[in-house]
Amino acid sequence: MIALVLGGIALAIWLGLVFAHGGFWRAGERDGAMAGIASGGWPAVVAVVPARDEAAVIEASIASLAEQEYPGDFRIILVDDASSDGTAALARAAGGERLTVLRGEPLAPGWTGKLWAVNQGVAAAGAPTYLWLTDADIVHASDTLRSLVVRAEERGLVLVSLMARLRCVSLAERALVPAFVFFFQLLYPFARVNRPGSATAAAAGGCMLVRREVLAKAGGIAAIQDALIDDCALGALMKREGPIWLGLTDRSTSIRRYDSWGSVADMIARSAYAQLGYQPLALAGTIAGLALVYLAPPALTLFGHGVARWLGLAAWALMALAFQPMLRFYRRSPLWGVALPLIAVFYAGCTLLSALRHWRGRGGMWKGRVQAAAR
Repeated sequence: MIALVLGGIALAIWLGLVFAHGGFWRAGERDGAMAGIASGGWPAVVAVVPARDEAAVIEASIASLAEQEYPGDFRIILVDDASSDGTAALARAAGGERLTVLRGEPLAPGWTGKLWAVNQGVAAAGAPTYLWLTDADIVHASDTLRSLVVRAEERGLVLVSLMARLRCVSLAERALVPAFVFFFQLLYPFARVNRPGSATAAAAGGCMLVRREVLAKAGGIAAIQDALIDDCALGALMKREGPIWLGLTDRSTSIRRYDSWGSVADMIARSAYAQLGYQPLALAGTIAGLALVYLAPPALTLFGHGVARWLGLAAWALMALAFQPMLRFYRRSPLWGVALPLIAVFYAGCTLLSALRHWRGRGGMWKGRVQAAAR
């Protein structure tokens, strides 16, 4: 009887996710070609790049910004956040005349390191129409800025954000990266994010074009100064001011390497417990929910009997099918869909690790800094 109930609940959940959760799994919100020009011409843009010990990636990232084919006024500000590996010098060599390197001030109390650096860059940017907030490990195609601006101008958007294509080369990346984006879309269905009347708001920190005046009106970067999941915090802040848009892209790609399972675990654990509001009850509920939604179907399929087995098999098939569009986007074998329950177990473990590190005072660790808010 218990198996039958678990199978029925799991199948009902997956039916709801597939057919009544914003079509998150379709991966349909993408940045197709945007042609044309706004009637007012090409507005001024300043890119702000926070960087701390990014020697391995900064040259390619800054070079891709310097090579943007943008007809309007465009400048780049790199905020060097106390790097010790020559990040600033490498950036100068790659950035040319468009680049200004700003030496970051010591971290102010109450701020996360990245947002403190971004805040300094925004302050130094002057008064452009748009701020392009991007990360030091992101490489952009030469038409990325043009496309971002056209989309923002034509649709009157206050924020345009692209989910950069993450590196997917090592075994750990191939196994876990598509699921990272899949789970992100489950939490924040892009179609709902892009719907003005919806309360769902999010953004992807690797590539965000923001209307400067609207950001200032909303309180600026200071309004989210302690946010560990800063991109989604910015998305929520900006959506209160106007329409936003978030989509998948091939134009912007991350070149940060996650060659080991441990490095991927660190990436997930850095913010997983923050996503739960640092609440132990939310953590317990999440782990129980993951077990029901992802583990119960294969367990019932393999070890159940009668109707319970068929219910489990149907739920497992639905989750595998829902994963297929993201697997195609990352050019991975459809067989990874069958492995989604095991991948979910890994993510559950990373969530527990995130909570454990927070309880030990090591939450939100990034480049030697503990950034999770004390609770």
